[in-house]
Amino acid sequence: MEVKVGALVERKSYKRDLLFRVTEMKEEGNGRIAILSGEEFRLVADAPVSDLVVVDQREYTSRTKQERDKLEKTYRLFQQDYHLIRQRTDYYTSGGYATDVNYFQMPGKVLHLDGDPLYLKKCLDLYERIGVPVQGVHCKETEMPEKVAELLSLYRPDILVITGHDSYTRTKGKVDDLKAYRNSRHFIQAVREARKLYPSLDQLVIFAGACQSHFEALIRAGANFASSPSRINIHALDPVYVVAKISFTSFMERVNVWDVVRNTITGERGLGGIETKGILRTGLPFQYYED
Repeated sequence: MEVKVGALVERKSYKRDLLFRVTEMKEEGNGRIAILSGEEFRLVADAPVSDLVVVDQREYTSRTKQERDKLEKTYRLFQQDYHLIRQRTDYYTSGGYATDVNYFQMPGKVLHLDGDPLYLKKCLDLYERIGVPVQGVHCKETEMPEKVAELLSLYRPDILVITGHDSYTRTKGKVDDLKAYRNSRHFIQAVREARKLYPSLDQLVIFAGACQSHFEALIRAGANFASSPSRINIHALDPVYVVAKISFTSFMERVNVWDVVRNTITGERGLGGIETKGILRTGLPFQYYED
């Protein structure tokens, strides 16, 4: 099958480990080069067309079923966590179940900036399914530092997500050299700009980074959670599970880092952070109005 823009492909030289979509074709001296965007992981790469294998519909259906199974497992684990949070809230709000109280909850609001519109759409669908209030904005990674302050002032979120595409290239520098990363420096600068408005780590919770991002620099810049400690690829939906845990944890409690990352798809090798307060607030009474 012909390799063309929009085709789903895998790389022979990497033993067909990841599924990519061709986003652009370029002509170079050695032949045609395809620009690739990870279908499941936040990774941008390029490869000679000769190194690519087009994935047919049958293979794609099999891969997407495996992907759905992984997502459902992670979603069930999140639901278990949320059920425990609801039980604790019921207990404390009712005075140890002594009274029958109708209460309402205000989870943390999220502003999600994403450099990839397809990933953003997937994330927004999952936020809606989980029940996290969110505003999503597609924004190129290079433009995030100059736009983040205006967007924060407009939407006034409790949680900011800054993500998109990134990668580390060993031939461009050592692991601590920002020049070796595709977009980490843009994420870092965006975090710094956000912290100029909200210096407190508890006033605005920030998740920043993508596949293979410079984790340590992002944390030093002011992110509460970031990727990627082991410079591995992170799943496109991992940021949603991280911030959803924070959004539904009471502001009276602190979120243990391990509790946040243990149920994500990528785990602690791809995600990490610092101890952070929850956002959820509970109020009462909840009034029912009939039409």
